[in-house]
Amino acid sequence: MKPLAEILRPDSLDTYLGQQHLVGKGAILRNSIEKGQIPSMILWGPPGVGKTTLANIISTTLNTPFFSLSAINSGVKDVRDVIDRAKQYGGNCILFIDEIHRFSKSQQDSLLGAVEKGIVTLIGATTENPSFEVISPLLSRCQVYILQELDREDLISLLNKAKDYIEKTEKRKIEIKQTESLLRISGGDARKLLNAFEMVCSQSKEDMVITNEFVKQIIQQNLSIYDKKGENHYNIISAFIKSMRGSDPNGAVYWLARMIDSGEDPLFIARRMLILASEDIGNANPNALLLANTCFDACNKIGYPECRIILSQTAIYLATSPKSNASYLAIDGALAEVKNSGDLPVPLHLRNAPTKLMKQIGYGNDYKYAHDYQDNFVQQQFLPDKLQGTKFYQPQENTKEKQLLSSLKQHWNGVYDY
Repeated sequence: MKPLAEILRPDSLDTYLGQQHLVGKGAILRNSIEKGQIPSMILWGPPGVGKTTLANIISTTLNTPFFSLSAINSGVKDVRDVIDRAKQYGGNCILFIDEIHRFSKSQQDSLLGAVEKGIVTLIGATTENPSFEVISPLLSRCQVYILQELDREDLISLLNKAKDYIEKTEKRKIEIKQTESLLRISGGDARKLLNAFEMVCSQSKEDMVITNEFVKQIIQQNLSIYDKKGENHYNIISAFIKSMRGSDPNGAVYWLARMIDSGEDPLFIARRMLILASEDIGNANPNALLLANTCFDACNKIGYPECRIILSQTAIYLATSPKSNASYLAIDGALAEVKNSGDLPVPLHLRNAPTKLMKQIGYGNDYKYAHDYQDNFVQQQFLPDKLQGTKFYQPQENTKEKQLLSSLKQHWNGVYDY
């Protein structure tokens, strides 16, 4: 059975909710549609405000062949296949790409020729600023239309339509006594509102009264179903990070798959692995940070679906790497000391002396240039006077940091407690 959000999807501009600045009587986009001369365009707005619906309505109104791709699971080959099929129609086709901001540069490049020659009229939907996420050559060939969150009046109207539909099809009475919880949950997202309303109505097949308290009770039990940016979103990334920290590659790959399947931004995943590479691995394996950084760059260039392999390789590498949070503890310890002791003065011998006066008052005096000494090392004080001998970095029990500990003991014997 189709979800309520799909059943109630508008099929004409007259039944389309919101965006009156674009599709209201006399508005710029409506005029273009009614004239049958639409430009390639980027629809930019938050989730659930009707970007996909508007693309479908445009295609239906113009009676134009319509091709749809999702940037989450489509690659350059899929784009070229659609373009080849569009040529068979003589170029009078619409190509809708959902979440176009997830397309890599090479994927967006593959659209340029077809858009420029009019083989397809591109309609791209994005929740991200197209100035940053869409390449300049493609952006210059498109008109950007900004869609706004649905206002309270629109959302109430949508709720009433949903109520009328359920009452008619299920032959029962539903009273929406209070709407605040449903509206707050929706955040201006029509799809989220309808999903929540459908979930609440599914609790009974009898007549029912919907209150704020009843809605909160039901939604809290099923939050993950409709709120990708809510608690479940953070629970899954937490499980992913903790699996890698706990050296379980199987758990890491499973939670990675959950995020990929839900359409999570690959750069969000890669960014979190970059943090983990330093926070939880650090100098136990310095190559981890290099690989994680390379993973981020590669995902930025390639995008889905191919970057799933790179994400998997990196997650497995990080999960199976030796672990150390010594660097993380060191900087947090140092920051705590800074807050506690304030702006302690820099020792004179560590200060630069660019002027004659500074030299006269002792700036730079007695500084020892490490490279003038054996093994490029000489003991001297690098902390403020009040913090002499304070140790922030403590190497941990792993092969690499054991080597670092041995070196630190040799160099700093009698200064730090290594």
